[in-house]
Amino acid sequence: MSWRKVHSMQGSTIKFISGALVVVAVSLAATSPKISRQHPGVLSADTLSQPSHFGFGRPATAAEIALLDIDVRPDGQGLPKGEGNVAEGRAIFQQKCAACHGATGTEGPNDRLVVGDTTQGGARRVKAIGNYWPYATTVFDYIRRAMPFNQPGSLTDEEVYSLTAYLLHANGLLAENARLNAKTLPKIKMPARDRFIPDDRKDGPEIR
Repeated sequence: MSWRKVHSMQGSTIKFISGALVVVAVSLAATSPKISRQHPGVLSADTLSQPSHFGFGRPATAAEIALLDIDVRPDGQGLPKGEGNVAEGRAIFQQKCAACHGATGTEGPNDRLVVGDTTQGGARRVKAIGNYWPYATTVFDYIRRAMPFNQPGSLTDEEVYSLTAYLLHANGLLAENARLNAKTLPKIKMPARDRFIPDDRKDGPEIR
């Protein structure tokens, strides 16, 4: 093959690649968002326009929002009316919780809920309600929204108060005859509360 023919083929290849690149560049320019010349880095208004609604759905009613707005804060804000006790909580636990957590909350097969105070060291640390959870109100909040595993949200507020009372009693944090409600629950101080520290680092994204 002559040098002239090879050179001609190379030239054709280069022209083809150059043409393809031009087509791709034009396509990208036509489809990419436009940048405002007056305000570099800001997209032009024509790329930000969107309909006010998409023709489906509706605003949630106050009753529908109330079903989901059930979070309970550490200070007790958000706790509902109602009351529970240890005896009723023990019966509910055997019926709806023991299959996953054991008859006394220590056997499993799932998370252990009851443990002695191991904050002083010695025995191998097992994270449970009595030695790890910083707020008693969190016990109520979690049971209310997530338990039992096969029917979350099915418990009444009174049942949740009673289960919380039983678990706190089993961990040595509540008397047998105590009654638990929105006033008494936030007053219970958990052994691990002061062992948690606020994340006040300033060397990166601050997530609270």
